[in-house]
Amino acid sequence: MSDFPWLVAMIAVPAVGAAVVAALLKGRELLAKQLALAVSLVVLALAVLATVAFDRGGDRFQLTTSVSWIPDFGVDFALGVDGIALVMLLLIGVLVPLVVGASWEDPAPEGRSMRVFFAWLLLLEAMMVGVFAATDVFLFYVFFEAMLVPMYFLIGSFGGPRRQYAAVKFFLYSLVGGLVMLAAVIGLYVVSSSQLGEGTFAFDALRQLEIDPGVQKLLFLGFFVAFAIKAPLVPFHTWLPDSGAEAPIGGAVLLVGVLDKVGTFGFLRYCLPLFPDASRDFAPWILGLAVAGILYAALLAMGQSDMKRLVSYTSISHFGFIALGIFAFTTEAGTGAVLYMVNHGLATGLLFLVVGMLIARGGSRQIGDYGGVAAQAPKLAGAFLVAGLASLALPGTNSFVSEFLVLIGSYPSRPVFTVVATLGIILAALYILLMYQRTMHGPPRGVLMAAPDEAPGALGGGSTAVLTAPAPAPSRLRVADLSGRELVVVAPLVALIIVLGVYPQPLLDLIEPAVTATLSDLGAPR
Repeated sequence: MSDFPWLVAMIAVPAVGAAVVAALLKGRELLAKQLALAVSLVVLALAVLATVAFDRGGDRFQLTTSVSWIPDFGVDFALGVDGIALVMLLLIGVLVPLVVGASWEDPAPEGRSMRVFFAWLLLLEAMMVGVFAATDVFLFYVFFEAMLVPMYFLIGSFGGPRRQYAAVKFFLYSLVGGLVMLAAVIGLYVVSSSQLGEGTFAFDALRQLEIDPGVQKLLFLGFFVAFAIKAPLVPFHTWLPDSGAEAPIGGAVLLVGVLDKVGTFGFLRYCLPLFPDASRDFAPWILGLAVAGILYAALLAMGQSDMKRLVSYTSISHFGFIALGIFAFTTEAGTGAVLYMVNHGLATGLLFLVVGMLIARGGSRQIGDYGGVAAQAPKLAGAFLVAGLASLALPGTNSFVSEFLVLIGSYPSRPVFTVVATLGIILAALYILLMYQRTMHGPPRGVLMAAPDEAPGALGGGSTAVLTAPAPAPSRLRVADLSGRELVVVAPLVALIIVLGVYPQPLLDLIEPAVTATLSDLGAPR
């Protein structure tokens, strides 16, 4: 079973699916949706079967495939996963079918086709699998840059009113980071050529190099800038609030739930093992950025009136905790950071989905346009509450385990940074609970006080204008509760949030050996 090319299949199936969906005749929207859902479910099944085939006590990298690609430059199409990469593939497998289901009835912008939307979605899935599965540094770089393209079109073609601005900003930030990393990749190849006699991009060979500390620092910074932009860490974060706010809900779920994890994954996979001396030297500065991001983004989230921007800022704050866990250099903190990557994708993915469902009903992203929704849509309010509680890491939810491991693992080696970071927990409770209270409780406001024939958005004429001065004695707009399709979309995430909050051990068993091996490369205490 372990001889089957699981990773190749997980890349090829959605890539071929994307081509088939894109090639459908115009007007075959329903068939496009059905094919996209079927393909994404096949990828989920492959991810589950790959996890069953993975030997927790076996080699560090398993399910490997390696084919010579550009032999003159030592480039191989090499794939393999450790426990860290494997849990990220499981996250992709879970989220993409739910995004397809959540986007099932979304209207296409004028002049666009949802058939194209689902084709880009499947291509993005293939690229995301590739970036986590690559064990050749050059191949990783190719996937790292290639996944920008489908996300750029998802935002730019199917996003909100400022979608073109947000898409260009996202692309330029990521492209600049990628070009800096390319310079470092070339530098790494030159170093390998001087030490081994021929250049290589193979990860296993590169981590055996003895690189001069000064050169390490330069190469580390090349990789770090790209990953810090992707994560994003403050002050490299400014593209995310715009992109998260303007992306279609399905794109926003994958942007914040998976794509951003490539940055923190890169820290663990490449920065720490390949540049151990530089990682230790820069750790205090990176920890400072992480803690600053936790507090700064949390404060900005509290001041947001746009729900999608608020959720985007919460993600920046959470990524500070992940970076804290990675650069604390302990097994507990590192394991917590990787588990946080998975749990954040689930919790924030659910939060974005529920926010999108609320926006579809009211036609506005503004918090002040809602109120009293829980009385009319209790299932929607319940899903919103579970997502919010998971985002603030309430005990019993999945995020609590991650945050607890990060803090308890970081405190012995980084007590000052850890103590300051705990302030972010208090701020998280404030921005999440305030948003929930203002939208779900109290009297209806704004768009929810409009007469039914005046209601904007999905319940009216399609406008997103905010009605701040309703006519005298208007009819109260009825907010529909979750439909059967929407329940099917949110139920798996609610279940995973609760189950992983009570019993996270299966994921910890996958993650901890890989984190221990990474710290062994670093030479850090365990």
